[in-house]
Amino acid sequence: MTLWNDRPEAWHEVLPGAKRRILAHGNGVMLVLYEIAPGTTFPMHTHPHVQAGFFLEGGGRFRVGSETYRMRAGSSYSIPGGVPHELVTDPGPASRILDVFVPERDDFLGETVPPDRT
Repeated sequence: MTLWNDRPEAWHEVLPGAKRRILAHGNGVMLVLYEIAPGTTFPMHTHPHVQAGFFLEGGGRFRVGSETYRMRAGSSYSIPGGVPHELVTDPGPASRILDVFVPERDDFLGETVPPDRT
């Protein structure tokens, strides 16, 4: 088993108002925690990875392809690879979102910190 504990250097600002921490990765999967400030737009983007997630706190409008979904704490989702998506968080409390990517994202590996234990 590989173990990572939270530490300040594990967090990375990915755009103004949005930061993430790679919680765990390996064996074809990556677990990522996002903290996104109220009223932040995580712009439209696409990637080949399946992205599944869960809103721990907050909410917003999630545009996936041509549809828009209302998200709130307790909402979960799964987005196929290659589908464009954008999130605009609500003006209320910050959003905390747990995302899982399959396969793991090579473009995020530069943000990882060494594990505490392997």
